[in-house]
Amino acid sequence: RILSHHNMSVLFLRNLGRATRPVVSTALMVGKRISAPARVARVFSTTAAPRASSYEKDVTTMEGDKAPVNLYDGHYSDHMKEAQTKVRTFTYGAGEADLGQSSWMTVKELDSMMAKIGVTKSTNMLEVGSGAGGTSVYIAKKYGCTMKGVDLNPHGVETGTKLAKKDGVAGTCSFQVIDASKPLPFDANTFDAVFCNDSMCHIPGRTSVLEDWKRVLKPGGKLIYTDAMVVSGTVSSDEFATRSSVGKYYYPCLGQNEKYIKAAGLDLVEVVDTTPEASLVAKRWHDSRETYKSELKEPEDNFQGLQKFLYSVYFLLHEARLSRLMYVATKK
Repeated sequence: RILSHHNMSVLFLRNLGRATRPVVSTALMVGKRISAPARVARVFSTTAAPRASSYEKDVTTMEGDKAPVNLYDGHYSDHMKEAQTKVRTFTYGAGEADLGQSSWMTVKELDSMMAKIGVTKSTNMLEVGSGAGGTSVYIAKKYGCTMKGVDLNPHGVETGTKLAKKDGVAGTCSFQVIDASKPLPFDANTFDAVFCNDSMCHIPGRTSVLEDWKRVLKPGGKLIYTDAMVVSGTVSSDEFATRSSVGKYYYPCLGQNEKYIKAAGLDLVEVVDTTPEASLVAKRWHDSRETYKSELKEPEDNFQGLQKFLYSVYFLLHEARLSRLMYVATKK
């Protein structure tokens, strides 16, 4: 039988209604009859929007700038997740070797740093750039001293506070959101030691920063910091861009930190080259993330950006075109 255009349209709509009925919930079918297009629209409208990852929400800026690749927000927020723990274990080692760090420091190096500044139970120490807080918590537990951690990133401060409570050192280890490029909100002669691991590179105005660290140190107090951005060879503009993709960085020339320390009125005690060890940490971190990629569940663009960043850290340190140096100084 030949059907008119009108009858064909009616038949099509009836068949569409039959075809869509099985995917519509019973609740939608109760009561007033709903047209097929409306039923389909309601079914699709109940689909939940995808949740933003820790690398995409509440992003912390550095000097007002948002980094092209997000390392710190995701790392600090996801600190206790199994995938991140696996990556750190692969990179730094298991047990106490996992400090929750997002840096080039191992626990062996940390203990050597504490020996250089003479940490005891009576030490009152400030950590500038405390990150996720694991390092301060470790020091408070192992050495029995008092720790104050400060960081620009609120995710890190929140995680550190939880870790201190979990590990039973909340009474001697606390954290605070502070922009360390500005004068610290502490009285003069408060701390026996100031410790800063791989964070000085983010802070502008280094001479004034060191002068402020000197101010809060007690007479005879010591400070120790590492800088993995010391330019010790030829680096291209593309390599600088990749190395800076996760935040704001300042690159001093070889010998410049020593001048900053002297200008701040501090006495330089020692400079230690840790470049070879740091390059190996960067390579392990890169490789471990590749191994656990499916478990990390990062946005693909951010994952690839971090992999490129980590490989650039490894390669520049491996070729000693950038160096990571440790500086120890004292207040007269």
